[in-house]
Amino acid sequence: MVISKGPVAHSFRDLIVWQKAHQLVIMVYQCTADFPKREVYGLASQMRRAAVSIPANIAEGFRRGGKADKVRFMNIAEGSLEECRYYFILSADLNYYKSDPMMSLLEEVSKLLHAYSSSILTPDS
Repeated sequence: MVISKGPVAHSFRDLIVWQKAHQLVIMVYQCTADFPKREVYGLASQMRRAAVSIPANIAEGFRRGGKADKVRFMNIAEGSLEECRYYFILSADLNYYKSDPMMSLLEEVSKLLHAYSSSILTPDS
């Protein structure tokens, strides 16, 4: 699985996992804009916060020096991703939106994030 555009990522923005996570954030913002107004400071806010945390932790972990520290930030991103997954389920159950497109992207980000974390721990990476 390819995790960057080229052989070496010079910036977190070069990472496909970050790019896809950023797309997920944009989708969450667009989706939650249509939520009922009563959810502005509730579920919509929580979804946005969790979604933003995913690419933010990927970006922060990218510049960390040690492998263990890098992986710790990827693990935090994975936790935020799972939090998002629950919010998508809840939002769909409340009939706020159809979760299929976002769940599909979330699955892709999940797989890429796992692959990226694994590649960090692989010798010679």
